[in-house]
Amino acid sequence: MNEALKQKNAKLVRKLLLIAVAMFGFGYALVPLYDVLCDITGLNGKVTSSAVKEVIYPVDKSREITVEFITSLNEAAPMVFRAETKKLKIHPGEYYTVNFYAENKTDKVMKAQAIPSISPGLAAEYFKKTECFCFTEQIFKAREGKTMPVRFVVNPDLPKQYKTITLAYTFFDNTKPE
Repeated sequence: MNEALKQKNAKLVRKLLLIAVAMFGFGYALVPLYDVLCDITGLNGKVTSSAVKEVIYPVDKSREITVEFITSLNEAAPMVFRAETKKLKIHPGEYYTVNFYAENKTDKVMKAQAIPSISPGLAAEYFKKTECFCFTEQIFKAREGKTMPVRFVVNPDLPKQYKTITLAYTFFDNTKPE
């Protein structure tokens, strides 16, 4: 009877070890799986992190899209950050420039990076930025404020059901501790 109990325990340990290895592997694979899922479904509104070349599109004057600009700060970012324009009515195919303002509230030099996202996610492939402060890390002197432009166009091929696009930026403090 003692031998049967040892065999059951050994079988249980093997199963638990297999489950732990499978859980670790699944956790390790989650980020690439999430990226694939987002690419397939258009979720998460991932945007390109580099400028696109300015292309001439036919301007669709018969159509109007509202673009909303939302800003937020990571809790560790001691800054002021806002869009100077909260909403803009645009025509697909026409280029627009909007300004954002950010200010370092500390007495030290600060490095910060803005991470963009677009909602609805499927609109991200039609929202083209030719200039954006989000493409590079920003360096702020102590108490310095900056006005930073974003130049963009919405490709007129954007499906007609999209009436509102939200462009959101979150600023993160990337300053290395001394």
